[in-house]
Amino acid sequence: MRPLLRLLAGLPLPLTHALGAGLGRLALLLRPRLAQDMAANLAQAGLDSAALRRRAAAELGKGVLELLPIWLRPLDKSLKLVREVRGWQHVEAAVARGRGVVLLCPHLGSQELAGLYFAPRFSVTALYRRPRQDWFHALMLAGRQRGRLTTVEPGKRGVRAMLQALKRNEFVFILPDQAASRGDGAWLPFFGRPAYMPLLPYRLLESTGATPLLVYAERLAFGRGFRLHIEPLTDLPRAPVEAAGAVNRRIEAAIRRHPAQYLWNYRIYRYRPDLMPPPPNATEAA
Repeated sequence: MRPLLRLLAGLPLPLTHALGAGLGRLALLLRPRLAQDMAANLAQAGLDSAALRRRAAAELGKGVLELLPIWLRPLDKSLKLVREVRGWQHVEAAVARGRGVVLLCPHLGSQELAGLYFAPRFSVTALYRRPRQDWFHALMLAGRQRGRLTTVEPGKRGVRAMLQALKRNEFVFILPDQAASRGDGAWLPFFGRPAYMPLLPYRLLESTGATPLLVYAERLAFGRGFRLHIEPLTDLPRAPVEAAGAVNRRIEAAIRRHPAQYLWNYRIYRYRPDLMPPPPNATEAA
């Protein structure tokens, strides 16, 4: 399978994105659950329309196929897919502070490229969850652990590694808009509905004084590459729950600027009998 994947990785990005867009639209037609999840999440955000669903499905397909050139090309060639960087001065200012940097990257555009972009210049410790398929896990690690980027899984060892990295004025990379495990998060409003989201990034900020930055790699039209956005998150509340709420509002604003490129099929609103959101007034107070 590896030779075939490497062959596909060598395709021009415009062709890769065209193929991915077609596969994404096809999946929207053939997988009712995908269509339902996207429609429900878009409606929750007040953005649902048939046209946006089709565009979001196309971007989803692009995001899947673009993993091949990002992971399987040599690192320098992968990073050349980034055509523009906005906000690099915020990275330089954060490094100058000397307290470490927490990169908060939502499921917007290409998370893979957003994290890898820093790897040749800085030591980056990235938090990830192991996928179920062993072959995909091996492929993912080979594609991610390049340059000065290392990955850690959730748990005490992972938290310890991230704390130590920040104390060395290094970088930590975390996806803040994912469903947290029981006991590791808090119920926070996300597009007006409570979601159980991680507090780890904000606990790291509270304990180390690190500088938070919002980052995401916008996918450019017609396969032209990506634009990396780096935004400062100044004056966040010190308390983790309040800081998480403030960051969620910044993430929502970024998503509204690029609505088709968000991962709308991700089930952020996961409720189960032993993990239910608090009453509405309690959620609003948080």
